[in-house]
Amino acid sequence: MTADAVEEFERHRSKLFGLAYRMLGSAEEAEDVVQDTFLRWHRAGPVASPWAWLAKVATNLCVNRLTSARARRESYTGFWLPEPVLTADGALGPLDRAEQREIVSLAFLVLLESLNPVERAVFVLREAFGYSHRETAEVIGSSEANSRQLYARARKHLAEARDGSDRRTSPRRDLVESFLAAAEQGDLPTLEKVLAEDVTVWVDGGGKVGAARRPVSGIAKVARYFAGTFRLAGPETTLSAAEVNGSLGLLAYMGETLAGVLVPETSDSRITGIRIVANPDKLRSLSRSGGLSGS
Repeated sequence: MTADAVEEFERHRSKLFGLAYRMLGSAEEAEDVVQDTFLRWHRAGPVASPWAWLAKVATNLCVNRLTSARARRESYTGFWLPEPVLTADGALGPLDRAEQREIVSLAFLVLLESLNPVERAVFVLREAFGYSHRETAEVIGSSEANSRQLYARARKHLAEARDGSDRRTSPRRDLVESFLAAAEQGDLPTLEKVLAEDVTVWVDGGGKVGAARRPVSGIAKVARYFAGTFRLAGPETTLSAAEVNGSLGLLAYMGETLAGVLVPETSDSRITGIRIVANPDKLRSLSRSGGLSGS
């Protein structure tokens, strides 16, 4: 492979990672897809439209991986969440608009699991990368008409998966700070003031660490859950704010080890949901990308 070919690939590497991550919900698997795409690029010879070629190869590699991933997730221990990614450095591309942030949020990536692999490919190409139906059809090897049908079906499935709920937003820092202070002090009355009545906590421990295997719902149960968790964690546990998947999140450390990532959501100035990734396998990539630097 020539130096020019390598340079051309590197120009598209971060965009390929962003595509693969949105498709797979895993930074580690996305990196593998990028590397596999590079190997095929190495063997391909001259290509007239590099990005179109690379995106097609990466998308189809992701579709193949998703087919087997669905079976693995059906037997996953506890609640499955995507692998979190730090995004302040632009790791997933521009996230200037609310729509751009939503599509990489942990909550939305969970919703994308309701789509079949090809529907997910069409939705991601259209929504995140602005592909036309003609361009999308070329990637998935289908017709424009079929691309339109798949896109409409994907949007319908996602609307049903939302179950009519409103979009939840990234919380204000002061709200998160109030929640943390109350949790650390075991202050149940204050915790209940910042939590919504229907607040839900989802924890992904993957069977590797002690974690609730079912969602914890309701203001009283969630307040007690966090008060107890912080009490058991002890003083060696520290929390650091960071932008995670386009939203304000918290990195939890046990000494120098990243032990978990918490991503709250809000509605009407109350915390309505918190997703916690504690599976150590899903924290490796984030640690390597700078999660241990703190703030």
